[in-house]
Amino acid sequence: MSNHEKLNYVELPACDLTATKSFFTNVFNWQFTDYGPEYTAFSGQGLDGGFFKAPLKSLTQHGAALLVFYSNDIHATYKKVAQYGGKIVKPIFEFPGGCRFHFTEPSGNEFAVWSEKQ
Repeated sequence: MSNHEKLNYVELPACDLTATKSFFTNVFNWQFTDYGPEYTAFSGQGLDGGFFKAPLKSLTQHGAALLVFYSNDIHATYKKVAQYGGKIVKPIFEFPGGCRFHFTEPSGNEFAVWSEKQ
């Protein structure tokens, strides 16, 4: 159910839809629905969205918004991200109230994972 005037969907570029889908399936257990060869969608992940075929990247250094995952076990999530082709761009660091790390997925989009201090 969509909620009036609340965030509902996010779209991101992906130069390699197959690699991006594989990464998110293996690390975060996402499932995708393909809408042709240049678009794939995900749902049930806190915010629904999709990836469109494009040579662009969403990076904070270019002013992009940062999508942040929560993890009960940040060290286990860190290992899965690295194991399945993610590139750690900021190792785990502390901030008031928790810790987090940043990574890029195989198409180069930047995300973060945070957790309470461990």
